[in-house]
Parts: sequence; C-alpha cells; structure tokens
Amino acid sequence: MARPVSLTAALFACALFLGIAGCSASKPGRQTVSTDPAPGQPPNPRVLIETGKGSITVELFPGNAPQSTQNFLDYVNTGFYDGLVFHRVIPGFMIQGGGMTPDLAEKPTRAPIPNEADNGLKNLRGTLAMARTMDPHSASSQFFINVADNYALNHRGQSVEGWGYAVFGRVVDGMDVVDAIVAVPRGRRGPHDDVPVEPVVMRHLSVLPAAPRNGAP
Repeated sequence: MARPVSLTAALFACALFLGIAGCSASKPGRQTVSTDPAPGQPPNPRVLIETGKGSITVELFPGNAPQSTQNFLDYVNTGFYDGLVFHRVIPGFMIQGGGMTPDLAEKPTRAPIPNEADNGLKNLRGTLAMARTMDPHSASSQFFINVADNYALNHRGQSVEGWGYAVFGRVVDGMDVVDAIVAVPRGRRGPHDDVPVEPVVMRHLSVLPAAPRNGAP
C-alpha cells in the first residue's frame, strides 16, 4: 500500500516497509507560496468528505498542483472513494486513506501521476497531500491529511530520497473531525500497522460550489 516515507536519514531508520510510523519532524511554520487562484481564474474547488466521524471540507490548489488536483477530482466524481476507509492513522503525524476497503482489500486504481511536491507547498498541519510508495512518481488514489507540521515530507531535491510528498489542498472545515480520527484506537491487521480498530469509512465525497479563499494554511 502507498505510504508516506521518510525523507531524512534519521527518519529513514524508523521506516516500516514503505512508510514511517510516528516519525514526523515538526516545527512551527506557514505556507510561503500563494495558493490563491490566478487573476481571472475561478475560485479553488472544494470537496466534502463525509465520514463516520463527521464531515471534512478540503480546498484544492489547482494552480499549484494541477495534476494532483485533477486526479483527486476524477476519483471523487466517479464515486471511487465512497465506502473506502482511512486505513492508517498515526497521532502526531497524519491520517491516510483512499485506497482500501474496510476489510483492507486494495481497490484497483488508474495509472500513477507525476510527483508535484516541487510546487513549494509544505506539509503543514491541515494540508492534504498525495501518498505514494518509495517511487516518487507512484501516487494514484491514496492521500493523507497532516496533523502536524511534517517538514520531513517536503520536497528537497529530485532524488528518490528528496522528492517529498505533493501538497495539493488543505482542510478548511472539520479539522476537529481529523483530530477525532487520528485519536481512534488502532492496532495491527495482517501486514498493516496503525489500522483503526473500528473502520473509519468515507461514506461519500462530493465537489462543493467553489468559494473564495480566505487566508493561508
């Protein structure tokens, strides 16, 4: 399964197969790259993620991450995510989902997309990013929401270790729901760690009418 992986030698030491468990690196920060639409462009699209724990609204950044944004919207518009789960939750790090059913079967996806982590956006608390394997350009349907400022996941260069994870959106409403999800009891199921004991299901994802953006993450 696609998992965020460490981008520094220190964090790589605690990697589990294709990801890290509880190994985020955090420090205060804000985005320094604008995510406002370009003049004459429509407002950024927003998606409602309805889960068993409540609803989360995310704003997407097509101007910064056009391929990641369109990829996500294509999956949303086809109903791909409906009924899937957040299968990996790690306090102080992130919640990940978008690829597995409640019984942890992987759902077939379309071809992977190029990594847009070099867009200048940082993996700060509340941001939405593409999950992937060790291959920098392997992201497909899975995504994660950062619950901390995970600087170790940012782009550092065009090497396997330095590519990072592409931020393409942010939570604009429902961060309390994200925090509730990351706090659920979790355990190991088969080869998978940090799995919620009770499945956290994405009941339905839908595109909302776009709204003007206020402030930065």
